[in-house]
Amino acid sequence: MSTADQPVRKVAAPSWWLNLDPYDPRFPTSDGKPMADSTSQYRWMVTIQEGLDLLFHDRDVLVACNILWYFDSEDPKKRLAPDVLVAFDRPRGDRGSYKQWFEGTPPHVVFEIHSKGNRKDEYLRKLRLYDPLGVEEYYYYNPIGAWLRGWLREEGELRPIAAIEGWTSPRLRITFTQTGVKEGMVILGPDGEPFQHAQEVYQDRQVARRLARDEQRRRIEAERRADAERQRAERLAARLRELGETLD
Repeated sequence: MSTADQPVRKVAAPSWWLNLDPYDPRFPTSDGKPMADSTSQYRWMVTIQEGLDLLFHDRDVLVACNILWYFDSEDPKKRLAPDVLVAFDRPRGDRGSYKQWFEGTPPHVVFEIHSKGNRKDEYLRKLRLYDPLGVEEYYYYNPIGAWLRGWLREEGELRPIAAIEGWTSPRLRITFTQTGVKEGMVILGPDGEPFQHAQEVYQDRQVARRLARDEQRRRIEAERRADAERQRAERLAARLRELGETLD
């Protein structure tokens, strides 16, 4: 029997493997490359991933950032690593990678963020990869160059979205605005609220806490003043009663 004809030996998952996807040592969870080439790229990856994860927190929608997507169960070399991928009707939870044969579907939406290490035509190279795999929506954002491009699957192929400014994703229901502003794209959720980076959320919470503390101090001070005024009025009333008794 040749090596090719031998059955693949099943390997038990190690004790640290707590992910939903099945453990398979042939499909590593890392390709050894950095998650991002710049702070700008990282910030946008996390902002999009966290915003979408919050948006679909109560639905079976998997939102993952920079995990390997294996689309061929026989060839570990056939893999991609979208900056952000979204797969509908898939349970939320941790995964070491996105194994398409296990998930039962390719990601429905993918995002790529341009970095200095990318070629000028990187968005087209990725388009040629994502199109035949069945991705429904593909977005490529260049925060430094101040442009966003998108493609939507129509009649079996990914076609360019002509007017991306103000575009609302059919799948995600999010709207892209200010796409021509350097580092300034705004992604609005269905409720009109913008996606925020974790640092912005933290800053907003700090402001909210400071305002709450200021309000509490004002309330305590107002209560003290009211209490002092009440005590003064009581003393005055008592003094008037004493004076009245003296006159009698």
